[in-house]
Amino acid sequence: MRVFVTGVSGFVGQHLARELRQRGHAVGGTFLDETCDLPEVELHSLDLAAPRAEVAAALRTAIAGFAPERVVHLAGLAHVGSSWQAMPLYYRVNLLGTEEVLAAAGGAPVLFASSAEVYGPVPEEEQPIGEQREPAPVSPYALTKAAAERLVLARGGTVVRPFNMTGPGQSPRFALPAFAHQLAEIAAGRQLPVLAVGNLEARRDFVHVADGAAALALLVERGEAGGVYNVATGNASSIREALDLLLATSGVKVEIAGDERFLRPADIPLLRGSAEPLRRLGWAPRRTLANAVAELWQWSRERVAAEAAR
Repeated sequence: MRVFVTGVSGFVGQHLARELRQRGHAVGGTFLDETCDLPEVELHSLDLAAPRAEVAAALRTAIAGFAPERVVHLAGLAHVGSSWQAMPLYYRVNLLGTEEVLAAAGGAPVLFASSAEVYGPVPEEEQPIGEQREPAPVSPYALTKAAAERLVLARGGTVVRPFNMTGPGQSPRFALPAFAHQLAEIAAGRQLPVLAVGNLEARRDFVHVADGAAALALLVERGEAGGVYNVATGNASSIREALDLLLATSGVKVEIAGDERFLRPADIPLLRGSAEPLRRLGWAPRRTLANAVAELWQWSRERVAAEAAR
């Protein structure tokens, strides 16, 4: 099968491209990071934040030239905290960008990567959250994702709502990779032994990115048109518990200091998901949060070492 992936150079995109190639599919896609290492992937440069006419023309050319049988739309802005300061940009990239991808896809079915953030705050006694739960977004990011879902479903596409994917390659703008990056800097003697953190009490359903990529690839192959699928383990850990795992893995001794720069205007206390429709297709998580943290720590150490060597 020929699969075109927007945002193929991103955190999830690179893992998905490798998973698809391992399954024997031809892969093309759009990229922002020119340093991405994706052999055997047909790459097309695209920035969804560019003027809309430019985005539309670039997508039409790239997708038509590749002639995909499936389109996976991963590209977009994903940082919840930043969305409060950049609402117009999130609207343009996440909502209008999705509209342009749908228009350029032609007759190819589209799999859209939304987010569990669309569910908003859900009482703990009503969790794990199933796909039948009505979205109730509380951040600009989640609102753009929920609105884009409606566009996709109206066109007969498929929506996937990943819970918190993490692992090697994730940007240090997010909590766990931010901690890992700081610890690597401290271990290398490039930062004082003080770890800046935000809210550590929020609990999240962490999914190893490799398991997430396997879920997306399965949905490319077997996802139902008009379907909505969670990607979740059914378990939740607090950010503090994940940080404790990271500290134990790294062995780095630090002082932990709260930093208001890492706090959000609205932070959902708990997100724990059910992924029954995906499990019925044969998916199950194979890796743990401890696996993700260990691989993230190793990747962060290598990244900091490479930066220091420049």
